[in-house]
Amino acid sequence: MSASPYKQLEQEFKRLHAFRGALALLRWDAAVMMPRGSADVRGEQLAALETEHHALLTAPRIIRLLDRAQANTQGLADWQIANLREMRRQRDHAIATPATLVSRLTKAASRAEARWLEARAQGKFEAFSPYLEEVVHLVRDKATLLGQALNLAPYDALVDEFSPGLTTADIDLMFKALSRRLPVLIREAISTQEARPLLPLNGNFPAAKQRALAVEVMKAVGFPFDRGRLDESEHPFTEGVPGDIRVTTRFDGADVFTGLLGALHETGHAMYDLGLPQEWRDQPVGRDRGMALEESQSLLIEMMVCRSRPFVQYVMPLLGRHFGVSGPEWEVENLYGHLTRVQRGLIRVDADELTYPLHIMLRYELEKQLLSGELAVRDLAEAWNAGMEQRLGIRPSNDSEGCLQDIHWAVGSFGYFPSYALGAVIAAQLYESLRAELPALDEQLSRGEFSGLFGWLRTHVHALGAKVPVQELLKDATGKALSAASFVRYVEAKYLETTASSAAA
Repeated sequence: MSASPYKQLEQEFKRLHAFRGALALLRWDAAVMMPRGSADVRGEQLAALETEHHALLTAPRIIRLLDRAQANTQGLADWQIANLREMRRQRDHAIATPATLVSRLTKAASRAEARWLEARAQGKFEAFSPYLEEVVHLVRDKATLLGQALNLAPYDALVDEFSPGLTTADIDLMFKALSRRLPVLIREAISTQEARPLLPLNGNFPAAKQRALAVEVMKAVGFPFDRGRLDESEHPFTEGVPGDIRVTTRFDGADVFTGLLGALHETGHAMYDLGLPQEWRDQPVGRDRGMALEESQSLLIEMMVCRSRPFVQYVMPLLGRHFGVSGPEWEVENLYGHLTRVQRGLIRVDADELTYPLHIMLRYELEKQLLSGELAVRDLAEAWNAGMEQRLGIRPSNDSEGCLQDIHWAVGSFGYFPSYALGAVIAAQLYESLRAELPALDEQLSRGEFSGLFGWLRTHVHALGAKVPVQELLKDATGKALSAASFVRYVEAKYLETTASSAAA
């Protein structure tokens, strides 16, 4: 007896999952190991796999099986019905984009990524501009076609790729709420902190020792090094599939925390991916529920857990053991003060929780203007510098501090940036609820115990995969609809505390 249409689809998507894993490892290698001169070769390889993946996903056989399976869902479990929905979603996105455009965009992004690295090292945007212009042109075509197929505005179609179910209306609502409070709160926080000067954390912190510290903390968090690894790259990222997760960070010999926090941000992503339902792992419903939720997991770990007093109590003796440091500057309150220092800085990945959303708002505005044609690529650097000055009162001295600092546009990831700000809002809402349900959380974190934290996240977030929309997941986990209110409460409590002994938010 032949397999049912649904079971045949499971086999087809298991094969597609294998392609996705191979693509992920090629992209990881391109950023970590590949010689820079091999970018064109790697572009051809990626394009070949992307084109084959696209051909399999858009084959007439897939749509026939989808129609037959959806005509008879009797006997299917809830997760299998959700899987059918996600299969069709993937197919609808793929069929809207011609294979030729997929191939051209993949090759252009591979070239642009290599040129971005060179231009970033030189601090000169003009060397990268022609390559970005090609990517923008192709992404604009893709957005138009996706929008027509999905009945969405072009930019909303790109957002939907990364954060399904969320739109510019949701983003604008969040940014409006944050814009009302953050500028004043930033001034208040800086004023409050100026009254409590910090002792500098001077020293030389070799990358090898920073790596050893990061590995120790990642193991305590639960990262499985038998199914994943930590490497260095120009821009920290997480790649791979559950069962083979690759995490990268970047180390700064003059900063003891940059590499650790970068590694733990990415570990937040990895723990989400590793916590997805094992029995669904090679199916669409077994994937993450979009980048806004992904970023909520990384920001919850990096910003809310790792920049808390309990975490500092845990990590303080590790700093002494790995770097031989001691003295009042290495005590809990001074370390905590450094980790929560609010500064108007130029670099997004180094930004504090209060200024971080302003970085995202700038990128959100600029990428919409690039895609609409309102902003020419050649004018991006100046528009960036002016926007940074307007939002944060500082101006980049070179393009590496400005529009060359992020890799996202080089690789064609337009519509991704809003997920960072949405992720921060979602993280705060989840963190508020999990703290209410885990009264012993601070005590556990101070001992380097993370099982309670991740147990709650696995139950309420990770184990659901892509089965339910983000809004439904959030309502079930917190009892509230998506709102910026929890984030505002969290940052006000954390950054306006009046005494150094106040409890961390």
